[in-house]
Amino acid sequence: MFDAHFQTFEEPEGGVALTARLAAYREELLRRQLTGFVIPRADQQQNEYVPPSDERLAWITGFTGSAGMAIVLTHDAAVFVDGRYTLQAAKQVDVKAWRVESLIEPPPEDWLTERLKPGDRLGFDPWLHTSAAAERLAAACIKAGAELVAVDSNPLDAVWTERPAPPLGEVTVHGLEYAGESEADKLSRIRAELTRLRVDALVLSDSHAVAWTFNIRGADVSHTPLPLSYALVPRDGRPSIFIDHRKLSNSARDHLQASADVKEPEALLTTLAALAATGASIALDNATAAEALSRLITASGGKPVRGNDPVALLKAMKNPVEIKGTQTAHRRDAVALARFLAWIDREAPKGGLTEIDAVEALETFRRDTGALKDVSFPTIAGTGPNGAIVHYRVTRKTNRRIAPGDLLLIDSGAQYQDGTTDVTRTIAIGEPTDEMRDRFTRVLRGHIAIARAAFPDGTSGAQLDTLARQFLWHAGLDFAHGTGHGVGSYLSVHEGPARISKLGTTPLKRGMILSNEPGYYKPGAFGIRIENLELVVEAPIEGAEQPMNQFETLTLAPIDRRLINAGRISQRELNWINDYHARVRREVAPLLDETTRGWLETATEPLPRPL
Repeated sequence: MFDAHFQTFEEPEGGVALTARLAAYREELLRRQLTGFVIPRADQQQNEYVPPSDERLAWITGFTGSAGMAIVLTHDAAVFVDGRYTLQAAKQVDVKAWRVESLIEPPPEDWLTERLKPGDRLGFDPWLHTSAAAERLAAACIKAGAELVAVDSNPLDAVWTERPAPPLGEVTVHGLEYAGESEADKLSRIRAELTRLRVDALVLSDSHAVAWTFNIRGADVSHTPLPLSYALVPRDGRPSIFIDHRKLSNSARDHLQASADVKEPEALLTTLAALAATGASIALDNATAAEALSRLITASGGKPVRGNDPVALLKAMKNPVEIKGTQTAHRRDAVALARFLAWIDREAPKGGLTEIDAVEALETFRRDTGALKDVSFPTIAGTGPNGAIVHYRVTRKTNRRIAPGDLLLIDSGAQYQDGTTDVTRTIAIGEPTDEMRDRFTRVLRGHIAIARAAFPDGTSGAQLDTLARQFLWHAGLDFAHGTGHGVGSYLSVHEGPARISKLGTTPLKRGMILSNEPGYYKPGAFGIRIENLELVVEAPIEGAEQPMNQFETLTLAPIDRRLINAGRISQRELNWINDYHARVRREVAPLLDETTRGWLETATEPLPRPL
């Protein structure tokens, strides 16, 4: 019925192919006199979505999640994942060949320390690890009496005989009507940061930072309009951008040359070495700069200065043009969401739909807007027990029928040129159980607590995270992921440096866009998540003795009233739900066809207080 353009539903390779790969890899390690090797889920820039040529972890293990690591030793091997991917890894990885271990607590270094012996040689690719990650590995080796060996070429690439070529996505100019600030003004602000940091230059090792600084976008990875590239910005003088020239049209090249010297990627090493040879202090981003860059600067006589990339914070604080663009994008997306939710309500109870049908339908409704560039991540559509897999990705093998009595969790987003969206709704198919309604209501109350929060300027996401969990905690429940992540402006749907989580230390600033997505997951039964995107704005509190902020909700889609236990919410929470639904009705209904408008009016009716 629907044509899917951006997603496939094929199973990753498994079985005999992966067994043979692991055996061939161990032979290559033996040939290089290595006891083991560390395989991160990363490319040179630590991107969330990596091109097929960098999917090393998936190629050798079968695990396709967006975060993880593998360690292969002579007689042992493990895949390390966080709480989002525990169930997924157990399904995708051959547990006879691989252990599935925690990526967080305890960390992989503890696993290494227990298994390495004095004299062992553990290899790693310094282009695929940050300096901090390399230091953790080195400490684990020292503790075990082993040696950490930085390799010149990755042994996995030697056995990956059919490795795809690097991508050559076309670079496009992101005009001022979308960017809202010229490259010259952005470079001026970056140089002011370099002066503050007292460094001579900054390596932009994050392609998102390059894209933002020079107002370009690309097509090198799935779901994010990213042009894989580097840049070197000196405090004084002209910056250089390092990008494959085959990606550049004449107009894109002219645009870049107006503010930077345009060089091939391999020129990064010689340019950086020449600058370092002058004794320059060169700033590197802790989160994305490869250990290889730090080693090169040191070896050439320079001083690597590791810290937070100042561009990350500049990029996160959206300007008025970007804010207006994302508001427009969310209204556009709301039309697609309303059409989808109405369709689900109409068709799902008949029992003929599957998870893949839902994914394809939602993408089609978004494409009907005429503005869709891509989905912002692979749509998560999990019904019944699949909904309990936090980052579930449906395949033809796992595709489940959407049955009456189930919950359907659908987490999706869109890339539009004026903004990036991300929204999750949990939908009751037929009559929900009392347990489902109780859990949903607890999650909703946490969502509302974040949406209604007022907080002093400078508050971190960690300080807010508890608000989202409190009602689950009251019942001895929780969820194993953060409450919210930053979102880019026609860039990554998962953007730093700010987040709402136990680990979110960056202060929330006006103009930042973050998700608000508490959840609950009952393994083998159902999953619940409610997600809106929120814009940090000034809170107009009369008599406030300090600057105060609050959230403005950007997402406009009904929350399933059938799952709300109105007897378990406060009057203020009830008012928030009804006010939110009134706003959705007011802003979205005029944009809909008559049938969908009728559905929306019913779906957003005021929720009464039970007698």
